[in-house]
Amino acid sequence: MNAAAPARAATRSGARPRTGARVLLVEDEPGLLRALLINLRARQYDVVTAAGGREALATAASRPPDAVILDLGLPDIDGTEVIVELRRWSRAPIIVLSGRASPGDKIGALDVGADDYVTKPFSVGELVARINAIFRRLHRVAVPNEEIQIGAAQIDPRKHELHRKGKTYPLSFYEVELLRLLWERAGQPVTREEILEKIWGVSGHATTRSVDNFVVKLRKKIEENAAKPHHIITIYGTGYKLVL
Repeated sequence: MNAAAPARAATRSGARPRTGARVLLVEDEPGLLRALLINLRARQYDVVTAAGGREALATAASRPPDAVILDLGLPDIDGTEVIVELRRWSRAPIIVLSGRASPGDKIGALDVGADDYVTKPFSVGELVARINAIFRRLHRVAVPNEEIQIGAAQIDPRKHELHRKGKTYPLSFYEVELLRLLWERAGQPVTREEILEKIWGVSGHATTRSVDNFVVKLRKKIEENAAKPHHIITIYGTGYKLVL
């Protein structure tokens, strides 16, 4: 399946101010859709909705979103296929909402381009906190957009790309932000809890696995040998440290 590319690039996901930022909400459960719609519009987000995968892709092509909230269990096509199609042209942050709780489902969604994975049932307040954190990061003052060099890897935060030994790897929103945070604190340990709070907008041990999953993805792109990393180092019992 091919989705039509939008007229304006979705990589400009930070172009609008936080108030009125567009969120594409893809959910086929009417009650949950309504609850999220009320909560997001109350915070002045411009929310567009879709009840299925094909409708979501068409809506995203015509009205490129600044962020996407996506259910995986859609009535027409699976949500992972929607992620794959969106990632052909969009770098907008994608937060998955799903009743699928297995590690395989989570890793599968993250591997094809999702930025976050929230398991149903969930707290609407926590989800809104994560969305707010996305837009705080997108619209913060004095964003360092210069290229970042880590070993043989060169990261372009503006294009969401990583170049290494002649290969180009696309980076999602959270991958860029995680690299940026570690780079800003290069040589210093950064705890998983701090990463969650500053990037995902939440804190606590329940979702620190999300951080670990993203580190695994980044090591595959940055390290010569992901199993023996030299740049993103695990500080056991604490978090991670970046060695340039």
